[in-house]
Amino acid sequence: MKDRQVEVVLGTHAVARVAGAVIVVAHRGPGRLAPDGTAAIALESLAALVRGAAEEQPNGPGALVAREATRWLMKYAEQISPGTPIDFGVLSAADNGGVAIFLHGAVTAVLAGDGTVEYYRGSDAAFTVDRVASEPAKAVALFADDAKGRIPDLPSERGIGWLVEGIAQAGGAVMWSNDVRSRVRTADPAGQGRRPPVPTARIDREPSPAQPDSRPAEPPATGMQPATSLMDAVTSATGPAHAAVDPYTADPHHAETRLAGTNPAPEPDPDLQRRLESTAKATVLTVKVMGFKCARAHPSDPRAAFCTVCGMPVDQTQALAEVVRPPLGMLVLDDGMTYLLAADAVIGRDPEHSEAAQRGLVPLRVDDTSGGMSRAHAEVHLVNWDVQLVDRGSTNGTRSRLPGYRDWIRLTPNQPMVLVPGTEVMIGNRVLRYEPAAPPPFG
Repeated sequence: MKDRQVEVVLGTHAVARVAGAVIVVAHRGPGRLAPDGTAAIALESLAALVRGAAEEQPNGPGALVAREATRWLMKYAEQISPGTPIDFGVLSAADNGGVAIFLHGAVTAVLAGDGTVEYYRGSDAAFTVDRVASEPAKAVALFADDAKGRIPDLPSERGIGWLVEGIAQAGGAVMWSNDVRSRVRTADPAGQGRRPPVPTARIDREPSPAQPDSRPAEPPATGMQPATSLMDAVTSATGPAHAAVDPYTADPHHAETRLAGTNPAPEPDPDLQRRLESTAKATVLTVKVMGFKCARAHPSDPRAAFCTVCGMPVDQTQALAEVVRPPLGMLVLDDGMTYLLAADAVIGRDPEHSEAAQRGLVPLRVDDTSGGMSRAHAEVHLVNWDVQLVDRGSTNGTRSRLPGYRDWIRLTPNQPMVLVPGTEVMIGNRVLRYEPAAPPPFG
């Protein structure tokens, strides 16, 4: 994707081209886009994330970008913009030759082919859109939605603009296909047809053994320090320019241990409880449970040897205390959609008008064309530190498969099942996987 022509479209948001990838961050605040504004800070941080992923996987960083961007949302977004979601999107190269699309919030990706246009809207997802698509014949564009959910029109033909690397103020960006600089678009060379269609859902490969960290030691951080969880809020800034957050981490879903060379834990933050309460109030989720605190003072499951939030070791000899419970993980749908588990939820093909939704459960709508999914098929309950799945007497039942097993087991109706990380759930012809939201253990 590095040889593709990228044109910016007029607007007031922040756009970057980094290592061939395109990043768009929406500017939602008053006034003009400023270097020390939320959008600019977020863009710099995401640019560092994408650059690190491209260095680690130069032949297709899309999957790594998606995993690190999800972790960035959990750890750093609240620090940069406390109480206000950050709308952003990333277009990067997939390892199978397609285009990796990652969206959060009111941003839209547009894939324009020969007479066809396909839209991926971040606002339609409960948390994020994480998809891989075949490279379109004409262009792929990324736009920030306006207040009414509208996006700019895709240009009918390419212009002369070319964002090679760097940052620009714009409404979005268009990446034209099958072109290199100073060359008009031509047909495919002889003997080189277009790539075959790639899967539309990313499938993670088996985890590889952790390798020693060969990166040089980092200099002491200045300016804004990275937060350690979704609950961390903004720390004070020392000037108009903020240091970008270092997003380099291990795979939060599969790695057994974090890469070596991690700095020792900082001192516990005395203002953490106040910030926890502020964040919970901002998200209208104030659930208190009994738990432990790690060396960084994060709330953690008392049964776990490592922190539920940051992966630091937890002192098992401390006294139980009332803490604000963090999100307990994510449900990852087979098409890449993710649902953050911060409250009880009801899953089905039309759960919005169900009795469970009336009781206050968050409706998670899943499209299914097989006819095997009920309107309100199953419920997810967060009980203390456990995630429980309950089939509510659905016609075709709910099936689960534990990690490492081949056989699916049908759930007994109205009997809760505790989900462990890696458990797969089949509802209709759709499959969801339960994944922890925390990083791997501190090494």
